[in-house]
Amino acid sequence: MARTPPPFAAFEWMIAWRYLRARRAEGGVSVMTWISLIGITLAVFALIATLAVRSGFRAEFVDTILGANAHVTVYAMPEADARGAVNRVIEDYAGMAARIADLPGVTRAAPLVRGQVMATANQRNTGAEVYGIAAADLATLPRIADPEESAGDIARFGAGVALGSGIARQLGLAAGDTIRLISPEGVKTAFGTSPRVKTYEVAYIFTAGRYDIDRTRIYMPFAEAQSYFNREGVADEIEVMVRDPDRIDAYGPAIRQAAGGAVQLWTWRDSSGSFLRALEVEDNVMFVILSILVLIAAMNIVSGLIMLVKNKGRDIGILRTMGLTEGAVLRVFFICGAFTGLIGTLAGVVLGVLFAIYIDPIFAAVNYLSGGGVWDPSLRGIYHLPAKLEAGDVLSAVALSLGLSFVVTIFPARRAARMNPVEALRYE
Repeated sequence: MARTPPPFAAFEWMIAWRYLRARRAEGGVSVMTWISLIGITLAVFALIATLAVRSGFRAEFVDTILGANAHVTVYAMPEADARGAVNRVIEDYAGMAARIADLPGVTRAAPLVRGQVMATANQRNTGAEVYGIAAADLATLPRIADPEESAGDIARFGAGVALGSGIARQLGLAAGDTIRLISPEGVKTAFGTSPRVKTYEVAYIFTAGRYDIDRTRIYMPFAEAQSYFNREGVADEIEVMVRDPDRIDAYGPAIRQAAGGAVQLWTWRDSSGSFLRALEVEDNVMFVILSILVLIAAMNIVSGLIMLVKNKGRDIGILRTMGLTEGAVLRVFFICGAFTGLIGTLAGVVLGVLFAIYIDPIFAAVNYLSGGGVWDPSLRGIYHLPAKLEAGDVLSAVALSLGLSFVVTIFPARRAARMNPVEALRYE
C-alpha cells in the first residue's frame, strides 16, 4: 500500500517555486508576484515607520515634560487676608517640602517662587516666566542639569540666572552677558506700585529639548526671587517629583496628608493629559488606516493567485489525474501566496527598522532638499522628529501582515483545489 506523503512535502514546495518563477509567456504571473511583493513591503514599512514615530513622539514629549517640570505641584488653598485680598502663598514651605520629601517614592520636593517678567537685552524684548529655585534643587532637574546643549556653568547659578536657549537666541545673549528683568509687581510706594527693574548675569544657558520651555523659562536663585517678587518668607508652590510618574495619582493622598490637607494638587497628567489622550486616539486611528493599507496590499496576492490558477488549469488537471489530492493542490497555491506575503513582510520590517534607526540623517536630507523649514519647533514643541522602535509594534505589524496574507491566500487556493480535472483537460 502506497504511503501518503506528509503535508507540505518537498514536491509541493518544488511545484510552488516553479509557479512563482513563471515567465511572461506563461501569463505574466511573475509580474503580479512582484507587484504583490512590493505592495506588502511598502505597507509593512509604512506601518512600522508610523508606529516608531508615534512611540518616539510620545516618549520624547513625556520625557521633556517630566525632565523639566514637576510631576505634581502643591498649591495652598486660596485664603483672604485682613484686607480682603486673596492669598495663595505657602508660609511653612520648608517644613512642607521636608515632609513631602520623606514620603516613600518621592524623589524631591522643592519650594518655588514664580512670576512673569519682561526680559530685555541688546535693545530686544521678550516675555519670560521666572522660576525661583534653590541651586541644589535646580541641579536635580534632568533636562536642566543635563540638557541637550548648554553654555556657561550651572555651578555659578547662585551668582546669576539660568535661562533657556530660546530666550538667549531671541535677545542675542551668551553666558557671561547681562539681562535686565522688569516686573510689574515692584516696589510699593505712596503713589502705588512701580515696576521693579534689575540686571542679572547670565550664568547658564540650557536647551531642555522643548521649545516652550527654552523660549520662556528663566531660573533665578530662590532667595533672590523672594526679594524680587515681594515674597519674603513665603513660596508660591512646592514642586514634587516621584520615582514612578505613571502612577502619579497613587501618590496624591499621601502628598496631600503630608502637606497638611488644605492644599491643591496639579499633576503632569492634568496639564498634558488632553494632549496625551489626543495622541492615543490618533494612534488608534492611524493603526486602523494603515491596517487597511496592508489589507489592500494583501489583496494583490489574491489577484495574482487567481491569474496563476487560471493559467495553470491544465497543469492542475494533469497533477490531479496523476494522483495529487485536493489538499496537496491547495497547499501548493497556499505556499505561492504565503511565500509572497512572508518575503514582503520581512522586506518591510527591514526597511521600517532602518528608517527608525537612521531617521535623523534621513530627515536632515529631506530638510536639506526642501530648502529647510520642514519642522517648526514652535508648532510641534520639540526640535526634531523622534522615532523609537518597540518590539511590540514590530511584532504587531508582522502578525497583521502575515495573518492577512495567509487568510486571503486560502480562497484562491481552495478554488484551485476544487477544480475538476476533467473540465480542466477537456479543451487541451
